[in-house]
Amino acid sequence: MNATTKKHWYLVQCKPKQDLRALEHLQRQEYECLLPLHKVERLQKGQWNTQEEPLFPGYLFIELDTLQDNWMPIRSTRGVNQVVRFGANPLPVPINIIDRLRNTAPPIEQELHPGDKVIVNWGETQGIEAIFLTKDGTERVLLLLNILQREVKVTVPLHGLARAG
Repeated sequence: MNATTKKHWYLVQCKPKQDLRALEHLQRQEYECLLPLHKVERLQKGQWNTQEEPLFPGYLFIELDTLQDNWMPIRSTRGVNQVVRFGANPLPVPINIIDRLRNTAPPIEQELHPGDKVIVNWGETQGIEAIFLTKDGTERVLLLLNILQREVKVTVPLHGLARAG
């Protein structure tokens, strides 16, 4: 970032169920946007289907220059409700959050088989090795932990796992 630009990321609130529409129309106006997606399995007509859905429904991120970008067209863009503000001013989103959202590792659920070793990176179980047993719903998994010489079955979010090296 040089002295003539003041680029920051901001949060945009979208109209209900119009995240993708807002993204499309903002990108057509040449704004840099980020709409993090994640895969969700849903039971439809007796079959499991995988769909991508926004990670933060109703919101997307937009990169704006406080000195050079025209903010006026944003609120009249189809699908956009407003730039999120606290008081009178929009609050920039810290760049480390944007970097983490952009660099999130792909989900490992397709690679997991019963008996695979995984590392739990969630809640009180940070860094503990476990054995993958099975999926427990669409976004959770059943694991076998060895804690205090006892085997305990626990359910954790799928996004809280990493493959054991």
